[in-house]
Amino acid sequence: MATVELTAENFNSTVGGDGLVLVDFWAAWCGPCRMFGPIYEKSSQQHPDAVFGKVDTEAQPELAGAFSISSIPTLMIIRDGVVLYSEPGALPESALEELITKAGELNMDEVRASIEAAAADKA
Repeated sequence: MATVELTAENFNSTVGGDGLVLVDFWAAWCGPCRMFGPIYEKSSQQHPDAVFGKVDTEAQPELAGAFSISSIPTLMIIRDGVVLYSEPGALPESALEELITKAGELNMDEVRASIEAAAADKA
């Protein structure tokens, strides 16, 4: 599957459902973004069951602001509506593949229980 351009209009509907969604926050002027782009695109071809979205931070500043993106590229991994990973930096192909594998192997019931327990501890 090719990458999908994410905008304020389609972001929530794209990331809010079930399944694995990767989001690359990037900009055309960003050198590391241009280096990571082909790696991300190749990975999208290898994982047709996942959605690979791209947010152009120049065209979609409100989305970047909503997620406090201060450094690009930033990769966010969401599964079943839960953000599992959000870190800046261009990744090598092997690291990206490892993250995708680990995100796919997680027991989401355990993840949700852990989130709920952490929230209860703060209350």
